[in-house]
Amino acid sequence: MGIVLDHMIVPARDKEESARFFARIFGLCYAGTVSHFAPVRVNDTLTLDFDTETDFHCHHYAFKVSEEEFDGIFERILGDGIPYGSGPFSPADMTINHHSGGRRFYFRDPGGHLLEVLTA
Repeated sequence: MGIVLDHMIVPARDKEESARFFARIFGLCYAGTVSHFAPVRVNDTLTLDFDTETDFHCHHYAFKVSEEEFDGIFERILGDGIPYGSGPFSPADMTINHHSGGRRFYFRDPGGHLLEVLTA
């Protein structure tokens, strides 16, 4: 068996708010806390365990998705009025990047993390 990333702890100002936000935008389920984490299963092998922290550095998380998933995520971003952008240094220019053989856009979660959604 190859190496598989099983889970990551994601620091958040409010773990449940961040877990609910992430699950809603990505079309996933959030079923509540487990122990002191607010887990969101991303796929068969990866869970993001949101955990409340008071002091943390914001991170960049990139998610490769299908064209259909991209469209659904983007519709939820638009529906919620969330600023998005074409690059990591322009996450609110309200444009999609079409320059890398697919589509991608960036936005921030409630904790300030930069999320990137891209297609192949």
